[in-house]
Amino acid sequence: MNLLFLFLDGIGLGEDDPEINPFARAEMPYLESLLGGKKLTKSAAPFESDLLTLKAIDPNLGVKGLPQSATGQAVLLTGINIPAELGYHYGPKPNPEVAKYLDGQTIFSSAARAGKKTALLNAYPPRYFDGIDSGKRLYSSIPLALTNAGIPLFTEKDYYAGAALSADFTGEGWRTFLGFPDAPVFNPERAGEKLGELAGNYDLSFFEYWASDYAGHKQDMDWAVKQLEVFDGVLKGLVGKSDWQSALLLIASDHGNMEDLGTRKHTSAQTPLLLFGDKTKRDAFADVSDLAGVAPVINNLLSIAM
Repeated sequence: MNLLFLFLDGIGLGEDDPEINPFARAEMPYLESLLGGKKLTKSAAPFESDLLTLKAIDPNLGVKGLPQSATGQAVLLTGINIPAELGYHYGPKPNPEVAKYLDGQTIFSSAARAGKKTALLNAYPPRYFDGIDSGKRLYSSIPLALTNAGIPLFTEKDYYAGAALSADFTGEGWRTFLGFPDAPVFNPERAGEKLGELAGNYDLSFFEYWASDYAGHKQDMDWAVKQLEVFDGVLKGLVGKSDWQSALLLIASDHGNMEDLGTRKHTSAQTPLLLFGDKTKRDAFADVSDLAGVAPVINNLLSIAM
């Protein structure tokens, strides 16, 4: 089977309050149509339909303090309650104690050992690799897990060749922020279609969207609402134009943030687990209640061992 893990950084299930929660304010007609007219807030979960399952899962993992990116992402990738083993949440980038879990114990390394085809579908610009090579930039948990598994990250050449997508889905950022005036740009719906097409080439594919967490820290309502409305178009192209009866789309996050713009900090909110596809595959996640439950089910579905 094909499984696409769409990771949205810093997304919690918040209150139905448009003053602080962009999910309560944004116009997301496609997602709301799938959720029976509800917005993606705390009151929407749990939800089940012929196509979609929405669960609220716990990112706190029994550990004091607010959940953080490095440990939250590492838990999603390994199925290990890393904050409980270490006694703390940590982020944004993994320290050596977190990094050791990301070498040989992730869904990517398991898939690679099993001979499964896997990739991170984000394309990274030259200055990202320059920063890594110079030591001025550290890998976050997800690209670190990929490179530790011997899976190369996609580059500028891959983006131009149509083998990967921009981190903002549409590619507009490559033109406006990265200085590539001729970079391919897609409307949101076409970007979603493209993501589905690329995912079809792999047993396990992953896409990381980090701008949502950034908007939460900046408490920028207008930008957050714009992101969500773009994402709704992406979702329409991705779900509406792909055959999810023979595959599975999983959308999850590492911690809350963007759903409460009343604070710059992360939140302790439950995070969404959205599943699209055959109900039998979605039902495999029925007992998942926290971040640590996700990776073991992925491995079981793909018939791979940790």
